[in-house]
Amino acid sequence: MAAIIELRGLSKHYSKTIIGVDDVSLSVEDGEFVTLLGPSGCGKSTLLRMIGGFEEPTQGTIHLAGRDVTWEPPYRREVNMVFQDYALFPHMTVGQNIAYGLKMAGADRKSARAKALEALELVGLPDKVDQRPDQLSGGQRQRIALARAIVRRPKVLLLDEPLSALDARMRDQMRIELKHLHEKVGITFIMVTHDQEEALTMSDRIVVMENGRVAQDGQPQDIYDRPISPYVANFIGTTNFLPATVTDVQADRATFNCAGARLEVLTDTPPQSGARVTLGFRPEKTRLLAEGETAPNMLEGKISEVIYYGLGLRTAITLPDGGSLFIDTLLTDTLRRSAIPKTGAPARAAVEPCNIFVFAGEVQA
Repeated sequence: MAAIIELRGLSKHYSKTIIGVDDVSLSVEDGEFVTLLGPSGCGKSTLLRMIGGFEEPTQGTIHLAGRDVTWEPPYRREVNMVFQDYALFPHMTVGQNIAYGLKMAGADRKSARAKALEALELVGLPDKVDQRPDQLSGGQRQRIALARAIVRRPKVLLLDEPLSALDARMRDQMRIELKHLHEKVGITFIMVTHDQEEALTMSDRIVVMENGRVAQDGQPQDIYDRPISPYVANFIGTTNFLPATVTDVQADRATFNCAGARLEVLTDTPPQSGARVTLGFRPEKTRLLAEGETAPNMLEGKISEVIYYGLGLRTAITLPDGGSLFIDTLLTDTLRRSAIPKTGAPARAAVEPCNIFVFAGEVQA
């Protein structure tokens, strides 16, 4: 597939000390759903606004379908943006809101209304064409904003925290609908969010940002299963971080002393023997062993907390060196309520060698 967006050395400096985006080069393929993910202040929204033409870069270039649009205004780019607050005109009907951009581009009233109805069909709200925004729910207003953004079939649709104003239930529903809409229209979506679950469930590709730069760029499963830094591991999901010392190194694996236990880890780049490192692994990929059970890669400690969260349990274990780790267990795996672990009881946990990340140096959890 050809690149629809090419960012080359893009930066936005507000002053010598305040940097929004710092030397980002990024390629987005035609038809991709790419998410810019990170905490507030990491530069993701600034980057999105520069693509849309709402912010001017300090340096670097933006290419859309092979054309340099770095200094072109938003209306000259084949790009549309969906804002957090929807930005619907309250005095206009739904149909008039959607048709507004078409009429500004010279379309006659009849064809503009026909295309507005087509867009409403795509978002499942053709019966709302003559209602006003204040008569709609938050989820419906979001879908109207999407219909208005796609009615002119831009090459790229930019979404700035599009689900942040919705409640949890509606947000879950809109994730599915937004993904289906992307599949229907086939245009490139670039979304900004700080919500890791949104990024993982909706994206073809995730770009994790840190301090204005790209920390990692890859498919959701790669980002989650193979984070390249503690920052990425901690931002995407929950990660246990434990200090360790390398005791033995082989071609594709290494052995570590960690919290008084011997842990073996599969790794493509084994560290040097004797090095101090940090091991990371996911709570849901850590197994709480039954009483009396042993296993390779086993850690021992005492249960300090048990948290029920609906689908399962999160068990916190305090290790002999004072460190702690979390284990997530589905309730179906515990067999019966009497098997739920008790606070203060001794516990053993095991993690497979392939599920452990190795990071250089010591990481503050």
